[in-house]
Amino acid sequence: MAQVLNKALKREEVPVEQTWNLEDLFGSTVEWEQELQAVQQDLSTVTRYKGKVVKDAKTLLMCLKDKDSLTERVMRVMTYASLKQSEDGTNPDNQANSTRVGGMLSNFSASISFFQSEILQLNEETLNAYILEEPELEEYKKTLVDVLESKPHKLSPEAEEVLSAFGEVHNAPYTIYQRSLISDMRFPSFFTEDGKEHPLSFNSFPNYEGSSNTELRRKAYQTFIETLKQYKHTYAATYATEVKKQVVEARLRKYDSVTDMLLHDQQVTKEMYHNQLDTIQNELAPHMRRYAKLKKRVLGLEKMHFCDLKAPLDPDFNPEITYEEASKLILESLEVMGPEYMEIMEEGLNNRWVDLADNVGKGSGAFCSSPYGVHPYILMTWSDSMRNAYTLAHELGHAGHFRLAGRYQKLSNTRPSRYFVEAPSTMNEMLLSQHILSQPNDERMRRWVILQSLGTYYHNFVTHILEGELQRRVYNLADKGTPITANVLCEQKTALLSEFWGDAVEMDEGAGLTWMRQPHYYMGLYPYTYSAGLTASTAAAKQIQEEGQPAVDRWLSALKAGGTLKPLELMQLGGVDMTTPEPIKTAVDYVGSLIDELEKSFS
Repeated sequence: MAQVLNKALKREEVPVEQTWNLEDLFGSTVEWEQELQAVQQDLSTVTRYKGKVVKDAKTLLMCLKDKDSLTERVMRVMTYASLKQSEDGTNPDNQANSTRVGGMLSNFSASISFFQSEILQLNEETLNAYILEEPELEEYKKTLVDVLESKPHKLSPEAEEVLSAFGEVHNAPYTIYQRSLISDMRFPSFFTEDGKEHPLSFNSFPNYEGSSNTELRRKAYQTFIETLKQYKHTYAATYATEVKKQVVEARLRKYDSVTDMLLHDQQVTKEMYHNQLDTIQNELAPHMRRYAKLKKRVLGLEKMHFCDLKAPLDPDFNPEITYEEASKLILESLEVMGPEYMEIMEEGLNNRWVDLADNVGKGSGAFCSSPYGVHPYILMTWSDSMRNAYTLAHELGHAGHFRLAGRYQKLSNTRPSRYFVEAPSTMNEMLLSQHILSQPNDERMRRWVILQSLGTYYHNFVTHILEGELQRRVYNLADKGTPITANVLCEQKTALLSEFWGDAVEMDEGAGLTWMRQPHYYMGLYPYTYSAGLTASTAAAKQIQEEGQPAVDRWLSALKAGGTLKPLELMQLGGVDMTTPEPIKTAVDYVGSLIDELEKSFS
């Protein structure tokens, strides 16, 4: 495959082999258009059960099957439009189709809202009797029990239908944020002292963050922040609307707080939530301050600015790797997972599941979308950096997880709690690091791999845990009626960063604006779950290294279980007990050991 060019191309100029194959979803936009109309016409296949859902065991089973069947089709329609928007958000057709799908989803959600309301008429005794009568219902038991557990917080059927009808409006804050970020925000070029002009975009900024050139890194940061802050009041109003929406819904549903409502959906206790945030922040901070001071010393910086935190510690050693080479390396590292998992990985790498190109309008970051019954799709921007191999391995972990869950579970049972979702992805990264370190390496390569591992922990245990801490503070303020403004968000973000980094890092205006850079704030209590997943994968990867096949079998069982178990049970099935702080402390200690080795390496 040809190297992805540094210059951002228009989407139509991108070589096809660097794009994902959306024809596996729909052969053409015309076919998608036909199915968009068809799923709306076929709503009657589910709405015909209105008033009859729990009439008897047979009817309940038929309703569940028909609902899954239609939901699968709706997911395909939604995924196609979402992926088209992600590959080029500047395309007006993609924008329009994304909006149309939003309307369709809102109508779909409102039309089937009766389902949960009628399930709530059941009790556990009747449900068990129905399962005896129709054994196939056993596969839906967790889905049904989850609905019954939400009973204290459900509104009347009419109210639930009205709320569902406003689904598109409720999603507006996230839609507006994404649309502005992808389609409207433009960054000026900047110049370094040598007179060279450097183009800047939202997608290219992370490359500057990781530059070894201090002048280049800091000027890119300053230019980036100057543009970002022009939008801070608009983005704050957008995010405040998202938070206010959640506050209102939490009160309507009689939750004690927004946090209680969002954790209920994840099936996570407040103790687990606070334990994850508190243990990592308190115990990791001393290690990360050592890391920051090490960087300051090794890089010869007079002051360690916030924008220097991602500067490479060994700037002259930045191994490059092509997509083909990375694919081979990843496959070698995952062989321990066995033939079924490997077959999925090979298919994903070779059959255009991955969109690699950098083109105008492409969404930032990386993600894996997994429509049921098709195959996963991975978005990332490839730049022949070894770090890309870790990103690719991460997203393939999501792909392997949901491919297995979809293979062994019905649609209703494929999605586990977000608390577990990042475990399979970070497991792939752990196995990649273990594999590289097991090979004959010189000291410099070993050090590079350790730095990459630290990059994963930085991403999940620092960036995302501090996002989670901001959310905790924001929701506490919102529950008390405090207006969420740009000043409040910047003050809170700067304060928590200062508390974490102490005197090791100097904060500035840009540090306080980092809340503007992530869409995770529009996804409920998502950020902190990255650390939960990495905690689990750290422990399980250690078990695989020590035990071999038994540990692999436990882990694969957890992946195949999909959403049939609650997150604690899933992790226990995979061999990790998160009922205590011990796995978190073990993971934090592991980070400390990596920093210990780095300090010795640079002594």
